[in-house]
Amino acid sequence: MTDIYTAIKADHDRHRELLSTIEDTTGASDARKAAWDEFYHDVKAHAAAEEETFYAKLISKTWGQDSARHSVHEHQQLDDLMEELNEMDMASSGWLNKFKTLQHDYLHHVDEEEDEVFSRAKEVIKESEIKGYGERFLQRKEEEAGLIEEKKEDSLED
Repeated sequence: MTDIYTAIKADHDRHRELLSTIEDTTGASDARKAAWDEFYHDVKAHAAAEEETFYAKLISKTWGQDSARHSVHEHQQLDDLMEELNEMDMASSGWLNKFKTLQHDYLHHVDEEEDEVFSRAKEVIKESEIKGYGERFLQRKEEEAGLIEEKKEDSLED
């Protein structure tokens, strides 16, 4: 049984690999497009699942609310950057500059999450209360992966 911390960290590790691949490629190459597509979709599903499982649990604890709110706010900022990148020409210098910002901000976010937020969560959420959340996270992430385009269309209507 995968615990929530291991499940989230495994995603972060894959995202780090994808960011590195994107950074090591040039222009609008097939390799860059494929890595970006995987990163974009996986991060979207990951963030939604994380908020609905892990952060929902953490925010229910008084001492975890600030950490959870801060991380959810960062999710929104990262999502905005990803949407901007999606609309830009991948071969442009502007795209690469914005990608570098995203990469920096994302790596800061996951490092902070793994160090500070996980530590706080382990202090305020008993293991018995969060048992099974790894599977919930993975299941929710799979469901969210199928909703990305629908949610994107909904946000355009707002």
